[in-house]
Amino acid sequence: RLVEKKRSKAPLMIERIPAIVGEWNIKDTTNAKKAGLKYFDKIVKVDSVPIEFMDNVVAYTDGKRNQHVTVSILRNGSPMELNALVNENGKLGIPFLDEMQYDSLGFYKLEITKYGFFESLPKGVSLAVNSLKDYIEQFKLIFKPATGAYKGVGGFKTMGSIFSSDHWDWHSFWSITALFSVILAFMNLLPIPALDGGHVLFTLGEMITGRKPSEKFLEYAQIVGMVILLSLMLYANGNDWFGWGRGK
Repeated sequence: RLVEKKRSKAPLMIERIPAIVGEWNIKDTTNAKKAGLKYFDKIVKVDSVPIEFMDNVVAYTDGKRNQHVTVSILRNGSPMELNALVNENGKLGIPFLDEMQYDSLGFYKLEITKYGFFESLPKGVSLAVNSLKDYIEQFKLIFKPATGAYKGVGGFKTMGSIFSSDHWDWHSFWSITALFSVILAFMNLLPIPALDGGHVLFTLGEMITGRKPSEKFLEYAQIVGMVILLSLMLYANGNDWFGWGRGK
């Protein structure tokens, strides 16, 4: 399945999709549904904040946990205001449209192409390489405070939330799993002691200088590497649960 997305300035790891309410599940009991949001409502503001994409909604409500917000919408071209309660996770529970509907709106150009087993191998490699390139470009943004990308860093909770809880989608599941594999492979090559990238760095140093690092140095380097990795894990998961880097 190949999807050509018409978007600009996409946030880290998340596709920018228009703030249009999708179809409700018959068993849905989210606050957005209770507030009166309906299928195909277009969200234009939350409180006084202009909204264009769904991630704009999430970014704002994340700081309004357990509080009421005013959702301004267009329903069949007519403006309306609804009062909604943000849940304890910082979400309203708004469903998305499906890919076909985004295609019909002109936001995506969706093309579905089926490949045989042998045809799929080079296509899979190409997709993995392109995914890696995209991730590296997005990874760089974390170190540019002006972009605010560091606020989107998350841990296990964020990883779990990427998978749909409404229905099982094998294509989505394996695509996300493959992306995680590519990300972990890249992270493992970072020049941090305790990772393979750190070992490669020491090996290259030994090849260039002709001198092997002492066991004591390697031991201390391993400890420093573990401290760095544990600190990053603590920050990422703290960002998930407490919003340390999100100004909460």
